[in-house]
Amino acid sequence: MIKKKRAERIEMLTGIGFILPSLLGFVVFTLIPVIISLFLSFTKWNFMEGWGAIKFTGLENYIRLFTDDWFIRSYLNNILFTVVTVPVLLALGMVIAVIINKFIYGGGVVRVMIFIPYIASVVAVCAVWMVLLQPSYGPINSFLRAIGIENPPMWLADFNWSLPSIMIIYVWQQVGYYSIVFIAGLKGISEDVYEAARVDGASSIRQFFSITIPLLSPTTFFLTIMGIIGSFKVFDQISVLTQGGPGNSSSVMAYYVYRTAFEYFDMGYANTLAWALFLLVFVVTLIQWKLQGRFSNE
Repeated sequence: MIKKKRAERIEMLTGIGFILPSLLGFVVFTLIPVIISLFLSFTKWNFMEGWGAIKFTGLENYIRLFTDDWFIRSYLNNILFTVVTVPVLLALGMVIAVIINKFIYGGGVVRVMIFIPYIASVVAVCAVWMVLLQPSYGPINSFLRAIGIENPPMWLADFNWSLPSIMIIYVWQQVGYYSIVFIAGLKGISEDVYEAARVDGASSIRQFFSITIPLLSPTTFFLTIMGIIGSFKVFDQISVLTQGGPGNSSSVMAYYVYRTAFEYFDMGYANTLAWALFLLVFVVTLIQWKLQGRFSNE
């Protein structure tokens, strides 16, 4: 009995020893920073002045959110960015995947080509697109004028077109990843299912809607989650292309948090903005949690 208890104690200590480094890392680099961030969200602090400059302000920062035009605009832009880009990426990715999988010989080369923008440097990609979308001499506007459009959009320099322009660039860069994942999902669908559908007289379009889309629902759900997470983290394209402008037309939450913290040095309010973004992500996560079982059991 004593030997058994000793063996159990040794086994427990061994298990603790294995998880301790990871647990310490989580506490030091995740849990403690989160707690500090929550505390700082109730303060006013210019971190350039040191720890002594922290002033507790209660709910002042959270009340300020409702009158901050930049926050409201950034929040709405983030939601719009997600609502537009995620469905478009899912639709385009699935269609491209089906075309490559069924109709293109030597699809491996095509898969590499469409995946290159996803792994390319964001700064390099944005630099190319800035040249293409240059309002006066860019190739895109030159082409639009050549076909009779006298006043083409100013694109990144236009208050109404700056965010849609970034959405277009984002979709172009991400669609290769979605297509590759959908192709992997298509490989898991037995050809016998399609053969049976053809025998029953189902057209290619009917097969797509009745077989391909339902059987790809777990893949679609995975990509939806990844797409929503990615859309909330969009920062690089905004920072390189527009810096949130013109005005606040293309600002999103991640960029506004960065700007508040490291350009205005208002660390207290930046943490408040971060928690507001967390609330949005948390609500979306709860919705995904509710829907997870429905899609994973298809």
